[in-house]
Amino acid sequence: MRPPAHGTTRLLYGAGFAAALLLPAAPAQAEPPSRAPAALPAADGKKGQELPGMPTALDPRAETVACTPASKEKAKKQDWSRQRLDLDRLHRHTTGAGVTVALVSTGVDPGAAGLEGRVTARGEAADDCVGQGTFLAGLIAGTGSTTPRLAGVAPGAKILALRGTDRRGQPDPVLVTAAVRAATAAKADVIAVAVALPRKDAALTRAVAEARKAGAVVVAAATPDPPSRGSGDEIPSRTYWPAGEPGVLAVADMLPGGTRPDGALPTGTVDLAAPGAGVVSGGPRGKGHYLGGGTAVATAYAAGAVAAVRATHPDDPADAVTRRLTATAYPADIPQLDAYAAVTTVLGDSAASAAGAERAAEPVAVRDTSATDRATGRATLFVLLGSAGVLSLLWAGFALSRARARGWRPAGAGTTEG
Repeated sequence: MRPPAHGTTRLLYGAGFAAALLLPAAPAQAEPPSRAPAALPAADGKKGQELPGMPTALDPRAETVACTPASKEKAKKQDWSRQRLDLDRLHRHTTGAGVTVALVSTGVDPGAAGLEGRVTARGEAADDCVGQGTFLAGLIAGTGSTTPRLAGVAPGAKILALRGTDRRGQPDPVLVTAAVRAATAAKADVIAVAVALPRKDAALTRAVAEARKAGAVVVAAATPDPPSRGSGDEIPSRTYWPAGEPGVLAVADMLPGGTRPDGALPTGTVDLAAPGAGVVSGGPRGKGHYLGGGTAVATAYAAGAVAAVRATHPDDPADAVTRRLTATAYPADIPQLDAYAAVTTVLGDSAASAAGAERAAEPVAVRDTSATDRATGRATLFVLLGSAGVLSLLWAGFALSRARARGWRPAGAGTTEG
């Protein structure tokens, strides 16, 4: 005969299983509503790609200008940024053919590997001593040359190279203004300004307004790169230009985890974040590769995505293209560029489209996600501890049931009467 407490034990089992089913649902509320994939490892393992770095500018104090030397190293694998942007899949839909991207940077070498025949660079714009402009052009429209998996976002697009800096890479507002006007006159579909100026300039404001009126999408670096040497004082948040102009898509750089790099200059708002660290591309001399990063790199990736969108949605006006980029971004604390979604997502008069329009009008502030990560970690610990408690409860109930069934005799003891 079963002991009368069996009903209580069954109830205990039921409560335990119900708790086991409910507890794992707890951390879902602590995770951020993000479609972003997890941080990807460096392309060549834990050590990353052993490539020379691409500078953003040369030493302005040097008596003579020594251009960035050719790299003797070549990348062996695709870097994390191209995996994050899903470029292999994007290129099955579009290569950006028929779109012209005006790149305002340090110039572009028209004969650089992977860019042959698709770069227009006149005068000083063809002399890229620093190398950054050519590096960025590869991210926008490079074919990857002998390494196709290192192609840019829109390898079928054309590049109009324009100088926004002196030969050493120091930004000049007069040159930036002239470059934006030249891009407008050339009817460029996209204008990527890879430099950020600390002061608002009336002439540049008019040039950007004219470019937007002509139908160009203007993409600009949200901040300059942080100084390599500083006093250690905290730099206050501020707006930089032309990223701060109305209608300009302001872009910030992000690490694989989705946060901005340590030491990045603070700014009030940005529209979009894109990969900006450990990125591989070529240079103006030789066929080797470099590693680069910063807001200019992120701006180039965003400009390439705009080119891809303009190629697949040629009838969309500039403002609609900008809304598409922001509405299809990964909805994290830092809105993250999703080039594939920007091209393939069907947008109508839906909530997603309205949200994108609102985000374009009122850019989202870039915030660190470390607090969310800690909350997720605490929730995970809660689940583990809770699950352990449930298992202990179930085992105790099982042991109690067995002991009562044996009349509290030790396991293995005889049950026959003498």
